[in-house]
Amino acid sequence: MAVRAVFRADASLEIGTGHILRCLTLADALRASGSECFFVARDHIGNLHELVEARGYPLLRLGEGDSVKVRGSTGGYAQWLGVDPMRDADDTRDQLSGLSVDLLVVDHYGLDARWERSLRPICKRIMAVDDLANREHAVDVLLDQNLGKSPQDYEGRVPHSCKLFLGPSFALLRPEFSAQRRASLRRRQEGQLRKVLVTMGGVDLENSTAMVLEALNAWGPPASLDVTVVLGPTFPWADHVLQQVKRLSFNSEVKVNVRDMAELMRDADLAIGAAGSTSWERCCMGLPTLQLVLAENQRPIADALGRAGAAHLLDPVALRSSLVAAMEQLIGDTTMLLRMSNIAAQLVDGHGAERVACLLNEGL
Repeated sequence: MAVRAVFRADASLEIGTGHILRCLTLADALRASGSECFFVARDHIGNLHELVEARGYPLLRLGEGDSVKVRGSTGGYAQWLGVDPMRDADDTRDQLSGLSVDLLVVDHYGLDARWERSLRPICKRIMAVDDLANREHAVDVLLDQNLGKSPQDYEGRVPHSCKLFLGPSFALLRPEFSAQRRASLRRRQEGQLRKVLVTMGGVDLENSTAMVLEALNAWGPPASLDVTVVLGPTFPWADHVLQQVKRLSFNSEVKVNVRDMAELMRDADLAIGAAGSTSWERCCMGLPTLQLVLAENQRPIADALGRAGAAHLLDPVALRSSLVAAMEQLIGDTTMLLRMSNIAAQLVDGHGAERVACLLNEGL
C-alpha cells in the first residue's frame, strides 16, 4: 500500500551530504512503489535544497539556524541543528500542518526522543535513521545500516515494540550500484592495480583530498597508475585541488559533482576514501579501500570494516608514511586486493533501499 512519507534531514558544510543523500535514495524506492514523499530541511550553508527539488520532491524549508549555543541530549551534534530541538519540532509541525503523514523519517544526529514524541500526534509512524546508538528514540522503526550493530546496542534506547533494521544488508544505495555490481566484481578477478579513485565524501571540510594527493605525490606512483579525484557538490576547496593536480607527477583528473559514481567505482582497482556512508557503495562494488576517518562518527564504520578485512585504515596523523606503506604492500601483493574485494562484496548486495521500502510498505 502506498504511503505519504516525510523526511526530516539536513545537509551543511559541517553535517555533510550523506543524510540527505541516503534519504533521497529511500524516497526514490518508496516513490517507485507509488508513495508520495516530502522533505523538510533547514537553510544551512552547504544545503542540498536544489538537488532535493531537482529529484522531484516538495521541499518544506525551516529557515536558517540561530547563532546561539544549542543544548541537547545529543552531545556536540546538537549544534548541527542550529536551533533548539523543540523549536525545530514546532517549526516542523507548522510546516506539516494540514498534511496527513503516514510515515515520518528523521535522519539527524541532533534530534532524539523529545523531538520524536512532539511530532507523534501528527503522524502514524516514525522511523529514525541512526548510526551512533548514543541517544533515546521514541520511534516505531529504527534503521542502522552499519556493520556490527546488534539489538543490544539499542537496548533501553528504543521502545520494546520498535522494529530494528540493522546491518549493511539495509544500506541505502542507489540502484545504479546493484546494476554495476556484477561487472565490477568480474573486473576484480584481474588482480591489477592501475586505477585509483580518491573520494572523501560530499564536503571534506578539512581538505583531506589535498593531503592524500600530496602523500601520493611524495611516494611517486609508477607511470602506469592513473588517479581520479571526485569532489562533492559543496566541496569548499575545489579551486585549490584543481590547481594542485596540475603540479602532480602522476596521471590524474578531477571530477566534480559526478553522476556516474557507480561506473567510476566499477572501473577503479582501489579507492582512497572517507569511512562514511560511501563505504557501503564501495563494498557493494567490491572495491578495496584505504580509508580515512574524517569525523568521529565515521570511526565505528572504519573499525568494523578494518576488522572484517574489507578495508585498511590509514593513520591521518602519519598519512604520508601510512599511505606509502599501504601502496607499496598492495603493489607487491595484488592478491590482497582480491581478498579485500571478496570480503567487502559479501557485506552489501545493493538492494537495501528496496528491502527497507518493502518492509515499510508492509508495516503501514
